[in-house]
Amino acid sequence: MKITSAEFVISAVRPDQYPIDALPEIALAGRSNVGKSSLINRMINRKNLARTSSQPGKTQQLNYYRINEQVYFIDFPGYGYAKVSKTEREAWGKMIERYLRDRDELKLVLLIIDIRHAPSKDDCLMYEWLKHFEIPTCIVVTKSDKIPKSQWDKQIKLVKTTLQADPRDTIIRYSSETGEGRDQLWGHIMQTIGERGSKTDDSHSNAEDAGTIAE
Repeated sequence: MKITSAEFVISAVRPDQYPIDALPEIALAGRSNVGKSSLINRMINRKNLARTSSQPGKTQQLNYYRINEQVYFIDFPGYGYAKVSKTEREAWGKMIERYLRDRDELKLVLLIIDIRHAPSKDDCLMYEWLKHFEIPTCIVVTKSDKIPKSQWDKQIKLVKTTLQADPRDTIIRYSSETGEGRDQLWGHIMQTIGERGSKTDDSHSNAEDAGTIAE
C-alpha cells in the first residue's frame, strides 16, 4: 500500500463531531498500551502522526486519521487501565458502544492483542460484543518481535482458544517494529472496504510465511 497522504482530522466524542464525507472507517480496539497508535504509524509509514504515549489511558476520544483520502483509521481509547476512574470508563464505554452500534461508515474493527499474553477479560468481552452485533473483525496479534519465532504458533493458539475465535475471522501476526504483517493487513483492509469483506483463496496463500494465520 503506497501512502500518498495521511493526516489527523479530529478527536471526536459525539456523533455530530464525526466526519461527514462518508469514507469507510476502520476502528482499532484494544487494551491500554497495546500499541494501537504505533500500529497506525507503521501502517502509514509515519513516525509520530498517531499520538503514542507511555502513559496508559491517555487516549480519551475517538481519534480520526484520514489516509490517502479514501479511508479513516479510528484509534479508540484503550480499555482495562485500572487507574482510570469508573466514571471515565463508563463514559468511554458508552461512546464506543454508540459508535460501533450506529456508525454506518464502520467497515471493520481491528482487535489488537499482545502476542506475549493471553487475551484479557476485557479483550474477550470486546470480541464477544463485536460478534454479537455481527461487526466485521480482524484479530491483529501484535508485538511478534518481542518473542522468539518458535513461540509464535503456541501464542497464536492461546489467543484463538481464549477468545473462542470464529474460524472465519482473519488473524494477522504483526510487528510495529519490523513491519511484519503490514502488507497483509493493508490487503485485508482494502479487500474489506472494496469487496464488502469477501475473501479469495489467494488471500491466505503462504499464510505462515506472510504473517497471516488462517484456518
